Amino acid sequence: MGRLPDLEAWGAFAKVASSGSFTKAAKELSLSNATVSKLIGRLEARLGERLFHRTSRKLTLTETGRVLATRAAQILSEGEDAEAEAQARSVSPRGRVRLAAPMSFGLRQIAPILPEFLTLYPEVSIDLRLDDRLVDLIGDGVDVAVRIAALADSSLIVRKLCPIERYVVGTPDYFEKHGRPRRPSDLMQHACLPYTYLTSGDVWHFVNDAGEKEAVTVQSPLAANSADALKTALMAGLGIAMQPDFVVWEEIKSGKLECVLQDWSAPPLNVNVLTPAGGPRASRVTALIEFLVRHFSAEAAPWTKLQRCR
Repeated sequence: MGRLPDLEAWGAFAKVASSGSFTKAAKELSLSNATVSKLIGRLEARLGERLFHRTSRKLTLTETGRVLATRAAQILSEGEDAEAEAQARSVSPRGRVRLAAPMSFGLRQIAPILPEFLTLYPEVSIDLRLDDRLVDLIGDGVDVAVRIAALADSSLIVRKLCPIERYVVGTPDYFEKHGRPRRPSDLMQHACLPYTYLTSGDVWHFVNDAGEKEAVTVQSPLAANSADALKTALMAGLGIAMQPDFVVWEEIKSGKLECVLQDWSAPPLNVNVLTPAGGPRASRVTALIEFLVRHFSAEAAPWTKLQRCR
């Protein structure tokens, strides 16, 4: 029988690979830098391959390290899940939950309510990861992901929370100077501010109640991968943007922004909570999901009550 795998070293490698730093990994693991370095050295000796290129200023994965990093993350995640399974029957949720969310939604909606959750569950900690790119829940070791999308079928467990509408908006001053588009094709005569992570790029799609569809390639003085960066330009009167309701509902309500093309709609989206399939769910994960449901159900989310644009 061969030797058992060095799971401790694999876990340390996963942490260093994901954080890009021995110091950060040591802090997360509550170990000394020297101990983490020893674990990595032990694994490299066992594999007969270097896993990192080390200089005084930079730490990068070797080709072998890059290939093995995903496997290491899975090993660490499965080990943590095994411990979580043992704790799943605990009356009081405890342990860390890795939560991924889109940048603007995470900053505006999720981060402000987390203190309430952590007060309710003082033995739970949250590792919040904000990124508009799609994360690999399994490969990145994520317990819960919030996504705003119309999701295709997948092996993940999906729970829909509330709908998201996208409105075409601009400031009253912009429309006074440049006029108001009456149908989507009119947008070609306007400065527009596209969100670059939109799957259709700079093409905006619309449909009206009669079933007519229009797709418009917009012209942009500014494009960005952040709804908040676009909102700054929008409020400055730089152009028109298609923004999700949770970003602009307060400005629409106060009259600082106006909706146009109210007879047309962009394809519908939803706020979804995703978790990996298989195995029992840790009580801390269940507690967080139910907390998110309470705050972001269609009845609870404040932006869903906006009537001004429809």
